[in-house]
Amino acid sequence: MEMKKSFSDTERALRSYGAVSETAWTTDKGHSDVSMAESTMSPEEIEVEMARIQRLREVLVRRESELRFMMDDIQLCKDIMSLKQELRQIVSVPEKEKNKKHKQREEELILKIHKLVQKRDFLVDDAEVERLREKEEDKEMAEFLRLKLRPLEQKLKATPSESELQNSPSETETSRTHTHKK
Repeated sequence: MEMKKSFSDTERALRSYGAVSETAWTTDKGHSDVSMAESTMSPEEIEVEMARIQRLREVLVRRESELRFMMDDIQLCKDIMSLKQELRQIVSVPEKEKNKKHKQREEELILKIHKLVQKRDFLVDDAEVERLREKEEDKEMAEFLRLKLRPLEQKLKATPSESELQNSPSETETSRTHTHKK
């Protein structure tokens, strides 16, 4: 009986999980909701802002990639240093005292170190290729943004904003002032 109750409770919880009717929609009463229709940004301004945000996103993704390369490089260097330390200990043993295990381990360590060095070289080369690719992308993006955003920014500068319209005297007042002074 208790097992059935537990099962039905679990089943009910699974059915209601994520259900809209079960979701409590709470809002912060201190902040008013802002509709996109109430936005004072023009479509051109939105495009400019979106392009800037996209560029920032790309910069952050690149930085993340650089940091991952650096972490991999650091780990490879640590591994190489650890293996070299072990190799030094084996090499420090006089030849007369080395047994077959020592010699075999020495060869294994040399091979492992060699593979890790190759892996690190590949990583460094890959990072350089990535850097060059990003540099080329930057040139292309700069050209695109120059062509795309300059006309938009000029259009935005040519269109007076609400604050400029409110702060500047109207044309009729200006013309009246000039004619009155003469």
